[in-house]
Amino acid sequence: MTNTIAGMLNIYSDEHFMLQAIKEAEKARDAGEVPVGAVIVSRNQIIARAHNQTQLLNDVTAHAEILAITTASSYLGSKYFKECTLFVTLEPCIMCAGALYWSQIDRIVYGASDEKRGFMRYGKELLHPATKLEFGIRHDECATLMTAFFATRRS
Repeated sequence: MTNTIAGMLNIYSDEHFMLQAIKEAEKARDAGEVPVGAVIVSRNQIIARAHNQTQLLNDVTAHAEILAITTASSYLGSKYFKECTLFVTLEPCIMCAGALYWSQIDRIVYGASDEKRGFMRYGKELLHPATKLEFGIRHDECATLMTAFFATRRS
């Protein structure tokens, strides 16, 4: 019994929620989209799931984070995300960081950094001052999704 409990992933852990975002990223990859996935969590419950759909929707703003924000707003009946955490496989771009700023989201956790398009090259001040930021959760899995996707596209 102890081994079973030790082997289980805490369903309220950052690891668990990032795995859910990775599953969303895999859906994007399988659809030929850039493999980015996101989930928004409120009180240990996933209230929004999304993955990139820019090709499908023919919409450059259809990033996983933006789609998740729209779903979470509808669920909460609010544009403010107090006590919510975004888990996303890739560091958000500046467009998504701006939307997250306005949502006043409590916390953002991302897996892999985006050296070219990520908001951090401009600084954490693109986020709301109260937003907590963490990164590197399941970094290798998140980074591998991106590198494998683009390696396949180039070959």
